[in-house]
Amino acid sequence: MELLAVVTALLLAHALAYLAWQAASRRRRSRCYLLDYACHKPSDDRKVTTETAGAVIERNKRLGLSEYRFLLKVIVNSGIGEHTYCPRNVLEGREERPTLADALDEMDAFFSDAVASVLSKSNVDPLAVDLVVLNVGSFSPAPSLVSRLVARFGLRDDVMAYNLSGMGCSAGLIAVDVARNVMLTRPRTMALVVTSESCAPNWYMGTDKSMMLGNCLFRCGGAAALLTNDPAFRNRAKMELRCLVRANIGAHDDAHAAAVHREDADGRLGVSLSKALPKAAVRAFTENLQRLAPRILPAGELARFAARLLLRKLLRRKGKEEGPKIDFKTGVDHFCLHPGGTAVIEAVRKSLGLSGHDVEPARMTLHRWGNTSASSLWYVLSYMEAKRRLKRGDRVLMVTFGSGFKCNSCYWEVTRDLEDAGAWEDCIDQYPPETLVNPYMDKFGWVNDIQGQGGGFVF
Repeated sequence: MELLAVVTALLLAHALAYLAWQAASRRRRSRCYLLDYACHKPSDDRKVTTETAGAVIERNKRLGLSEYRFLLKVIVNSGIGEHTYCPRNVLEGREERPTLADALDEMDAFFSDAVASVLSKSNVDPLAVDLVVLNVGSFSPAPSLVSRLVARFGLRDDVMAYNLSGMGCSAGLIAVDVARNVMLTRPRTMALVVTSESCAPNWYMGTDKSMMLGNCLFRCGGAAALLTNDPAFRNRAKMELRCLVRANIGAHDDAHAAAVHREDADGRLGVSLSKALPKAAVRAFTENLQRLAPRILPAGELARFAARLLLRKLLRRKGKEEGPKIDFKTGVDHFCLHPGGTAVIEAVRKSLGLSGHDVEPARMTLHRWGNTSASSLWYVLSYMEAKRRLKRGDRVLMVTFGSGFKCNSCYWEVTRDLEDAGAWEDCIDQYPPETLVNPYMDKFGWVNDIQGQGGGFVF
């Protein structure tokens, strides 16, 4: 027990020294404020209802009964409702023959909505933007999309412009990190961070089940945010960035191949989500949390965890008894989780010991908007704000996952009470709904009864 006391005291001293170093560093380093952000709300004529989804699936004559049943099972359990959005070429029946114009029109609609909105409501002139970081994972035309945005809004000739691609669903926080790092060397910088995904040219038309998942989960969306290190904007900012941690376990072959853009056996292009993905996500998540926890949790919680872990080892407890867990709620008030799917949300909830209330924003975002890839986190944050959960001094943790395989996180402090409903304005009072069960089984459950093979799926 004396050894336990000594080790605990050393851990506590280490944690206190780290916090003191962090406090000193904050006085030296450049600040990063979130001035404002805006989420893209596509037009209502792009909504994917149950009937629309059924018509799109029925058009693909390559699909048989097995594929129908698989798609029904996936979409019933997806957590997605009937108000998500897809590109016009899919609605018009041209998903197998997308054009460059289809993809560019999708991006232009996003630019005209979200980017214009965040500049307008922040009262920031486009000529005041010093830096643009744009990420769209699977569409990279020439000139680049960031150049298209510069031309669209008439940004300055000396604007610093970065275009990220192929970074997956975690790219939103990578873009924030790029902007933050530029700000470390350039005082009074106004940065525009733009994140979206291109669905128009990426609708999968084959029969590989690992590649059919994307059609059920991914939907159109996007977000634009203004970041600055100019202290003159401190009182206008919504949040201040405290730390950002990135983990990339791509050196492991199975993790690198967990989510891949590839061709199937028939040469049809799509995104393949392998069975190794959950394991890769857990590994990347663990790696991220190991570096994140000492930066955001109080010294007392770190010491408590270390003491209980050491005690467990000293007593040499075995069996299936669950080991001690760090209580992240001691340092975090709100959890802004990537709504990659119901399984992803539930896995993170269990891992962090969260409640249904904690993960409600992620679940509702998945239901209303689907998985909008790297921009999803901003819809989750917007839900919190629309529900008026975010108060001055609150601490917000964002966690996202992406191909590679990556897990990125960042930690914000709310600088004033927030209440902008944003893209949720016309529907926030309807959330959470009485049930998240979608009507797909009621309308298409007949596929389970064909040829006398009834009884439905075992979930």
